[in-house]
Amino acid sequence: MGVLYGVDIVQKNVKDFQKNDKIEKINKEMKIVNYLKESYEELVHKTSWPTWQELGNSVVVVSIASLIIAFVVFLMDAVFNLGMELMFPAV
Repeated sequence: MGVLYGVDIVQKNVKDFQKNDKIEKINKEMKIVNYLKESYEELVHKTSWPTWQELGNSVVVVSIASLIIAFVVFLMDAVFNLGMELMFPAV
């Protein structure tokens, strides 16, 4: 009887472990679902999106800034290249 009782305890522990594993899996799934719901709510109700006019103005500002930075980098490269050619002339 003692051996059977020990087997019963092991089987009960295995069932409890499986039940806890299923509960943990469900909890993880619920966390993901809650995260997605909260993300949707934040994007729809709490985020302020720019108007098309504001977006267009931002595109113009970023484009002009990018061109200016590209031109400055080009000038720096040209000056460095000229300096290298003066210091080390090609044979």
